[in-house]
Amino acid sequence: MSESTGGPGRRVRGLVYGAYEQRLAAELDPERLPRHVGVMLDGNRRWARARGTATAAGHRAGADNIAPFLGWCDELGIEVVTLWMLSTDNLQRPAEELEPLLAIIEDVVRGLASCGRWRIHIVGALGLLPASTREVLVEAAARTEAVQGLVVNIAVSYGGRREISDAVASLLREWDAAGRSLAEAADSMTPEAIGRHLYTRGQPDPDLVIRTSGEQRLGGFLLWQSEKSEYYFCEAYWPDFRRVDFLRALRSYVGRERRFGR
Repeated sequence: MSESTGGPGRRVRGLVYGAYEQRLAAELDPERLPRHVGVMLDGNRRWARARGTATAAGHRAGADNIAPFLGWCDELGIEVVTLWMLSTDNLQRPAEELEPLLAIIEDVVRGLASCGRWRIHIVGALGLLPASTREVLVEAAARTEAVQGLVVNIAVSYGGRREISDAVASLLREWDAAGRSLAEAADSMTPEAIGRHLYTRGQPDPDLVIRTSGEQRLGGFLLWQSEKSEYYFCEAYWPDFRRVDFLRALRSYVGRERRFGR
């Protein structure tokens, strides 16, 4: 590559960022890093529009960034990652956008499962998805069930309110099967009881939630679980989210004094 196309300049920038990343990583106290990181993978469509390409190209670019991100998490000893890839609201998008997006999600999940590094767990209202997509997700979770390593929650057809309503419905069905009266169920309806029926039951709540693309909205992501989470909003669109951006988010997190509502 000639100098006019930015070859040497790109290499210099790479060296500078590499040194900066090393410095950031060295500053992180391993004892203060989050156990569970949630990520709203936002900005794929805007990334595509900014480049004059099709929406599907943005989703594909975002999909290509997932495995590298999980690798960064592995390096730092993160235990659980939740990736919000498709909301229940997204299911209302036109078929010409939704169908390629579902196909991309299927490809991503197959790839993550086939590498054998991560344990896939699906969170979301799977009954709202096409049968073919649902089968891919369920198969990936079953295939990686015995993997010892980073747990990767794939949030597809996910909405925070839907999760809570599903949890309450599941709990009521359980009590109905046990012969409890409505009054007994009401007396037993506690946050702890509901928590045992969430999609992420048995997992630690997210310590850090990251949203890319500059949007500063919660959007219903892990609505119940993120009550005491720390949030970090990044300007980069998800396809452009780099390791240095992740390290900056972690630096911000470890520098905060968590009060957990106290």
